[in-house]
Amino acid sequence: MDLGELGKRIQALRGERGMTLQDLASTASVSVSMVSSVERGQKAPTVVVLARIAEGLGVPLTELLDQGPRTVLRRAAEQDVVDEPGGWRRVVLSPVVPGVNFEWIRSSLPPHCAAGEYPAYAPGSHEFVVVESGSLHLGVGTEVYDLEAGDSLYFSADAVHSYANITGQPCHYYIAALIMRPRHAAPVRRWSAAEPGA
Repeated sequence: MDLGELGKRIQALRGERGMTLQDLASTASVSVSMVSSVERGQKAPTVVVLARIAEGLGVPLTELLDQGPRTVLRRAAEQDVVDEPGGWRRVVLSPVVPGVNFEWIRSSLPPHCAAGEYPAYAPGSHEFVVVESGSLHLGVGTEVYDLEAGDSLYFSADAVHSYANITGQPCHYYIAALIMRPRHAAPVRRWSAAEPGA
C-alpha cells in the first residue's frame, strides 16, 4: 500500500465533502493527529482505523485501498451532454476519475442567454476559461470580464461567478475546473433589452 497515495485519496475525499480534519476525526472516532498523519503519508493506519476513516467519509473501505487506474479512456460517444432550458449546452469532455475533482467542459450559449449565477466553491477550487468563439460575459465576485474568441481567464472559484452571452451571436467556451465540493446550478435565463449590458 502506497501511504502517500492513500493519504492523498483520503484528503481528496474529505475535501469533496467540505470536511475539516476535526470533522472527519469526530465522525470517524479517530484522533485529529492520526487523521493528519495518515493524510500526510507519515503513518500506516491499522485496518480498524482505516475502516473508521472510510465510514467517516461515507465510502467503502475498498475505495480507500483501490490504487485506481493509470489511464481512463472516454470515447466521444460516452461524453455527458446536458441541455439546459434556454438553449445552453454543456458537454463534459473529461473522463471521471475517482478521487480527482477535475472537469473539462465545453459550453455553448445561444444569443442573449445567461447560464446563471453560481455560489462559491470551497477554498482551493480553481477554474480556467477559454473562449472558442463569440463573446462571453463572465462575472467573478464584484468583477466583470468580457472575453472574446481566443481570450482566457483564470479565477479562484471560491467566489460567486456567472456566465452569460449578451450578444446576438452564439458563444462557445471551455472550462477546466478543479472543484473541492459540488454546487447547485442556478436556473438559465435570457437577457432582456432592459438589463444592463444587453
